[in-house]
This record gives sequence, structure tokens and C-alpha cells, in this order.
Amino acid sequence: MATCGTTPSSLMLTYAATPVHPQDLTPSLSLLSFKPSKTAAFSLCTNLSVRGGERRASKWLDLYPLRQNKNGLPGHMLAAASAVEADTDLATDDVEDDTQGGTEGATATATATISTKPKKGKAALPLKRDRTRSKRFLEIQNLREGKKEYDLKTAISLLKQMSSTKFTETAEAHFRLNIDPKYNDQQLRATVSLPKGTGKSVKVAVLAQGEKFNEAKNAGADLVGGDDLIEQIKGGFMEFDKLIASPDMMVKVASLGKILGPRGLMPNPKAGTVTTNIPQAIEEFKKGKVEYRADKTGIVHIPFGKADFSEDDLLINFLAAVKSIEANKPKGAKGVYWKSAYICSSMGPSIRLNIKEMLDYKLPSNF
Repeated sequence: MATCGTTPSSLMLTYAATPVHPQDLTPSLSLLSFKPSKTAAFSLCTNLSVRGGERRASKWLDLYPLRQNKNGLPGHMLAAASAVEADTDLATDDVEDDTQGGTEGATATATATISTKPKKGKAALPLKRDRTRSKRFLEIQNLREGKKEYDLKTAISLLKQMSSTKFTETAEAHFRLNIDPKYNDQQLRATVSLPKGTGKSVKVAVLAQGEKFNEAKNAGADLVGGDDLIEQIKGGFMEFDKLIASPDMMVKVASLGKILGPRGLMPNPKAGTVTTNIPQAIEEFKKGKVEYRADKTGIVHIPFGKADFSEDDLLINFLAAVKSIEANKPKGAKGVYWKSAYICSSMGPSIRLNIKEMLDYKLPSNF
């Protein structure tokens, strides 16, 4: 009788005495079955090749003589089913070993390829869960509930309570709008005049020539110049908070774009810093005119006073900012315009506002 070789075949049948014809093989009940003669003698073996350095013993089933079991099934059918089941179990084990080995290899490769370059910029900042807050900050943040939405009066009162540094903090408003500034019709850039001022002195520089030069000096500009001031700016001079230019100077000012642009000081008609009425522009910026714009995530940041302002003054300035943002709503804005609103001091925790109450709030008649 023939024997099983080392071929990695899962199931090998050796049949003797009577040839097996294709027509004799009939599938039944998902089992391998055939019709041998009574004098047939055969053997089944399963042989598994070496995997992962581990050799597994072959399994032999001796099916001679052929007998029927108690259920009436021929012995050769039960033997074939047992052999197939054993072979399937062994093949499954091999696949699991290969998968585990491949996973471990991929993990090792991925670990070896992790970059060890030092992180720069925002990536170098510690994660939020790893940041530590000062003792002062941890104490004052307990004055407000993190997820609660406050009405405007209560929020401003809390802002003043949370301002506890040695210097006078700035009151800030942060609005998340439902806009995407990468589209031209959803960009927001404008100015607002705060009725109670910003609480700090603004140093205004003016680029003008001819009659506009004298007008700027008489209007109280801190710096006035033409070509000479442009050369100073190119040399690194930045001792001013606002730069106003007359329209006829913009041809020369264009060369300062790379210097003034990143600092937010480039004159622009939308910001009110390119105008023919220079005296009026100087007066407005001195009194508290503030420029704002939506960043790339659709958030607007506006200072609306100092923490030492009275609650009424802060309330008036804040409502002026809200009305300005509402009036300058981009044409491409769709759906709900206001998504969230927060106020805070420059060194304090944020206080969330109730949007509906904020938009519906009306100042008393005595203001």
C-alpha cells in the first residue's frame, strides 16, 4: 500500500484494489464520500508542513476493515469527515501563527520607523492633559461652572471677579461663527467703534504727502511721514499701533506688505486705514475703533475694554461689537450664524454665554 509523502497537501487518499472513478464521487452532507467495493482497503493521512520552526506530527487514520457505525453511515465516510476536520483545525492554527507573526513584524517595523526629530511650533506644546495651571487660575476657575451658559450681566460680573493679576487685564470676546473664510463670500473683516474706548492709548502713524501731511499733523497723529517713514519701517521701525495711509501713497506702501502684513498693520480700506479723511480716521482710532476679522476656523477675537471698566461700560462695548458682527454678516453665511460665544479676561478662564439671551439683550433706556 502506498504511503503519504512530504507534499504539503492537506488530504491524501491512497486507494487500493479497486480504481476510483469520478462518477463514484458524490457530494453528500458536505462530506467527502465515494463508493468502493467490499474488498477495498484504503488509508487517509493528513500531513502538515513545518511552520515557524515547529514540526507537527502527521495524523493517520486506518480505515480497514470498513464498517458501518451505529447510525448506519459507512465507516469510510466518517473517517473522511474526521480527516477533513483535523486538517481544517491545523490549517487554522497555521493562519493564526502567520497573522501573529506578520503583525509583530509590522509593529516592529513601524516602531523602528518612528521619527525622532524634535517637534517645533505648536507641535512642541504639551498636550492639554499634561499642562499645569497656576494656583491662582485653579482657584478662580471654580467661580464658574464649565458647561453652563450664563446671561450677559452675570458673565461680565464673573469676568471682573476673575481678574486677579497684578496688572490690568483686557476683557476679550470670542465668537465662533458658522462661516468658512476660505470662500470669498464667507470672509469677515470690519471695524467697530467702542463707545467707551479700549482703555489704552493708541499710537497712530500716518503716511501722507502734500496737504494730507499737514492735515495729519494738525489732527494729532503721533507720527507723520512719507518716503522717509517708509524707509524707517523697512529698517525695522515699528513704534506705532496703527498705520493710516492716503490713497496716493498706496503705490509706495505696497513694498511694505511682507513687513506689515504678518503684524496686521498693513493699511486696508476695509479696516478704515486707507482713507481720504485722515483727521476723522485718527480721531476714531484714538477713541477706540477696533479692527476684527474671522480667522481660518471662523472665530472672531475682539477686545472690548479693560477689566477695571465698570460693568455698564463693558456691557455697552460688548453689545457694540455684537451688533457690528451681525451687521457685517457675510453674504455666503448659511444656517445658524452664531455657534458659540465666550468672554474672559486675558489671564482668566472663559465664560460661556447664552446666545439667544445675548442677541435679544437690550440696554436700559437710561444708558
